[in-house]
Amino acid sequence: MPAFPDAMNAPVPKQQEMPFAFVHGTAVTELPRDLYIPPDALEVFIEAFEGPLDLLLYLIRRQNLDILNIPIAEITRQYVEYVELMRELRLELAGEYLVMAATLAEIKSRLLLPRPAAEEEDEADPRADLVRRLQEYERYRRAAEALDELPRDGRDFFVAGVDASAIEPWRPPPEVSLPDLLAAFADVMSRAAMFATHHIAREPLSVRDRMATILGRLGSAGSRNVEFTSLFTPAEGRAGVVVTLLAILELWRERLIDLVQTGPFAPIHVHGRA
Repeated sequence: MPAFPDAMNAPVPKQQEMPFAFVHGTAVTELPRDLYIPPDALEVFIEAFEGPLDLLLYLIRRQNLDILNIPIAEITRQYVEYVELMRELRLELAGEYLVMAATLAEIKSRLLLPRPAAEEEDEADPRADLVRRLQEYERYRRAAEALDELPRDGRDFFVAGVDASAIEPWRPPPEVSLPDLLAAFADVMSRAAMFATHHIAREPLSVRDRMATILGRLGSAGSRNVEFTSLFTPAEGRAGVVVTLLAILELWRERLIDLVQTGPFAPIHVHGRA
């Protein structure tokens, strides 16, 4: 008698059917009966070639063949099979593919047909022109691949751009020491001194006018004798006093007046001559 009868009678877990689609959040496990699938709904995309030379070069490189010694028969067979495959898949065939197929067939026939010994020495290899075209195409293709590997804007890197029109630039004020401030102030003062101007105004007081004034006072006096200090006007300031003194000395030098003092520390008088 088994030790665990309940375990023997337990149902075996089964894998639930997985939905093959979800429509608006609802799992769909059965196909609709009225669903029609056209026979050409499934399309298979094979590797695209840029032309007949590209296809021919692909067939040669896939089998590691020598491009200078191409087995025309095998390459022609594979090329025609590929063209037929493209027709079955209803891919658009350009006339260049058919022209290349005809060219391969012509080269194949020229290699198979017997030729006289004299003509065989002079006639060039029928594959020479095709080999030259393949080599030239391969050089351009390698150059194009090298250019395509270069970093390209929008594919390998992206130029970052930020609209900084609304951002106001802020620059922290520089730290200025007291010696730098004094040096800048001294430089400003030296440049300001270069534009300083000094206006020289004509002195309103004239020695000649003051000489005439003194002679006039001496002429109006009865004794032609005037005290020396009375000729000065303190209101005119230092300039007026100096001009009066110079006028008196000039009159005394020209012997138009005499300076008279009766005793030591006695008042000085100015006496006008006739």
